[in-house]
Amino acid sequence: MRFAAFRQDGVRGLAVAVDGGRYIGLTAKDAGYPGDLDGLIVEGQAALAAAHRALSAGRPIDLDTVSLLPPLSNPGKIICVGLNYVDHSAESGFKQPDYPTLFSRFASSLIGSGAPIIRPTVSEQLDYEGELVAVIGRGGRHIPQAQALDHVIGYSIFNDASIRDYQFKAPQWTVGKNFDDTGAFGPVFVTADELPPGCKGLKLETRLNGQTVQSASIDAMVFDVASQIAIISEAITLSPGDILVTGTPSGVGLARKPPLWMKHGDICEVEIERIGVLSNPVANELR
Repeated sequence: MRFAAFRQDGVRGLAVAVDGGRYIGLTAKDAGYPGDLDGLIVEGQAALAAAHRALSAGRPIDLDTVSLLPPLSNPGKIICVGLNYVDHSAESGFKQPDYPTLFSRFASSLIGSGAPIIRPTVSEQLDYEGELVAVIGRGGRHIPQAQALDHVIGYSIFNDASIRDYQFKAPQWTVGKNFDDTGAFGPVFVTADELPPGCKGLKLETRLNGQTVQSASIDAMVFDVASQIAIISEAITLSPGDILVTGTPSGVGLARKPPLWMKHGDICEVEIERIGVLSNPVANELR
């Protein structure tokens, strides 16, 4: 199943893909609207299936004429994994860690596909990071790696746009990773049964103004999705609706000579095969 969250005429809605890639759905004003994905995922797989049936009885939704929203607007936890591809660790000047480099994003930074990534007035160092998102559907603590993927209900795409000088103002990366309107998420949520386990074998590619700047297989992760869930849950209880932003491959703008920063008027796309293309313009902050 493939879901898209959107806003139409100021009202939230949800649509599902049907034959031929068309989308059919409902808005919160319509009878039979099943609710937002945040709540459906908490309710579980049966609720998603029921929502799919209800939305399939809706009306055509042209995703090009509505405002796409992040698939989940308010995840309970957004746990990001840094330095999770060997080549990216090397280009960033870090020794490859033996334990995942974890940091958090906040929901206030999230935007949907098509919304502008905002370059803040305080910095020119706006960088791109294309990443796979794993969405937790069944929570738990001390989750064995062998069962970890059973806890993933679906996947999406993220652009972990980073303000690099603020990221490195202090040992913790929190500020540089949480500027408003820098966490692009979407365009759709795809249930895990439609994709290979852990999205193994799928290709991730980031393009800036049509030029490929990152390209890697999900297989190249140091800590794959199952490993991340097992390791994180040693310390943190995972809950339905939490998302894991699983790391970016090499090619980021920071590592280039000269650095390649995103600027006003750019278009950044992150594509993961069999999921879709997350596309966002870049715009300067207005104050």
